[in-house]
Amino acid sequence: LLVYVDDVVLTAYLHAQFHIKDLGPLKFFLGLEIARSQSGLILNQQKYCLELLSEHGLTDCKPVSTPIDASIKLYASEGLPLDDPTIFRRLIGRLLYLTNTRPDISFAVQQLSQFVDSPRATHFQAALRILRYLKSSPALGLFYPSQTEHRIQAFSDSDWASCPNTRRSVTGFCIFYGSALISWKSKKQSTVSRSSSEAEYRALASVTCELQWLLFLCHDLSINIPTPFSIFCDSQSAIYIAKNPTFHERTKHIEVDCHLTRLIPLFMNEKNTLKWTVISQD
Repeated sequence: LLVYVDDVVLTAYLHAQFHIKDLGPLKFFLGLEIARSQSGLILNQQKYCLELLSEHGLTDCKPVSTPIDASIKLYASEGLPLDDPTIFRRLIGRLLYLTNTRPDISFAVQQLSQFVDSPRATHFQAALRILRYLKSSPALGLFYPSQTEHRIQAFSDSDWASCPNTRRSVTGFCIFYGSALISWKSKKQSTVSRSSSEAEYRALASVTCELQWLLFLCHDLSINIPTPFSIFCDSQSAIYIAKNPTFHERTKHIEVDCHLTRLIPLFMNEKNTLKWTVISQD
C-alpha cells in the first residue's frame, strides 16, 4: 500500500471480492517511473528530471561530475538577493521531491534548502549546478533486486561544524535491505556539537531511531529480518560513547534523547537487535 495524499497504490488479490478493472503493471506514479525485469525493479524520475532541465534552459548544458562544489562555502548573506525568490524556492521544492529516487543529491539539496527564506544569486547558481549534475545521468535511480539477502545494514556519518553560518554539523545515514537502499537522510543537526565524536554520536542516534521504526514496520508486514542489525560508523570514539553508559566530562552535556543508542540495544538485549562496527573513513 502506497499513499500520497489522495493518490493510492494498492497491491492485493481483490478480484474475488470486488469488480475491478486491471490496468496492468504500474509504470508511472506521481512522477516516479517504474520498470520491471526478471532481475528486479527500477525506480527513477527521468521524465521529471528532464522537465526540470527544460524549465531552466539547461537541456543542452555541459554536465558536471558532482552535485556540489566542495571548495565553495555558501553564506546566508553573501551575494545579491534574488529579484524573485519564488524561482529558487520552487526549484528547491522540486529537487527535494527528486531525492525520492536520487539520494546522491540529498546533501546538496539539504545545504541549499536552508536559504529558501532569503535566497541569493550564489545560492541559485549552486542549485543550477545540481541540475547540471543531473544532466549527466537523468535516468539514474534505485534498483531493487528480485533476489536479495534478508538482512538490514546501516551506515552513519557526519561532518563536524561544516556550516559556516551556524557551525552545526550534518547527519547522514543510509540503510540497506540486502543490497537495496531503502532509507537515507541528510539533515543539519539541531544543536552545535563540541567535537567530531559528539557529531558522529548524534548521527548514530538518528539512524538508530530509523532502524527502530523499520523493525516495527517489518513486524507489521510479517517480514522476518535476521538479527542483529549492523550499524557501520567510522568513529571509534562515538561507538565507545554508545557502548559506555557512564557519563563523562566531555559527554555529560549531550541531550538525553541521543542516548537511546545505549538504551535500545540494552532493552533488546535478548533479541540482540543492534551491533556497531567501525569502518574506514576512506
